[in-house]
Amino acid sequence: MEEYAREPCPWRIVDDCGGAFTMGAIGGGIFQAIKGFRNAPVGVNYRLRGSLTAIKTRAPQLGGSFAVWGGLFSMIDCSMVKARGKEDPWNSITSGALTGAILAARNGPVAMFGSAAMGGILLALIEGAGILLTRFASAQFPNGPQFSEDASQLQPSPFGDYRQYQ
Repeated sequence: MEEYAREPCPWRIVDDCGGAFTMGAIGGGIFQAIKGFRNAPVGVNYRLRGSLTAIKTRAPQLGGSFAVWGGLFSMIDCSMVKARGKEDPWNSITSGALTGAILAARNGPVAMFGSAAMGGILLALIEGAGILLTRFASAQFPNGPQFSEDASQLQPSPFGDYRQYQ
């Protein structure tokens, strides 16, 4: 299919794990700041202190959880690329489902199945949106001989500019 411009697999795992940690820590920090501010006693000092305490307590934990998910997802994705010999959206969908199942393994087979279904559906939606966005963007910028700026393919028109006749 098409080749993605990404890092090779050993480095991709580290890159995805770090990116997931950063995303979880920042997003969790914002969420925890709001939550800590709302749950603190009334008063500016108490609210700011409650917000900072919540950020320091929970944001690294959320970042770590995201890093585990991102690292596991990336390892399964790289394994799928190696096993199948190609890189396509099915690898990501399968990786999302397997990641959800593995992370829910301690809760039993019903939870594993539910998490696998949610992971697969979520990644299918993400991959589908990416494909639709790519197709929409490529339709906006067509290419081909009729759109080429090569002067040898263009013929002068009676209007004084260069237009492609077909």
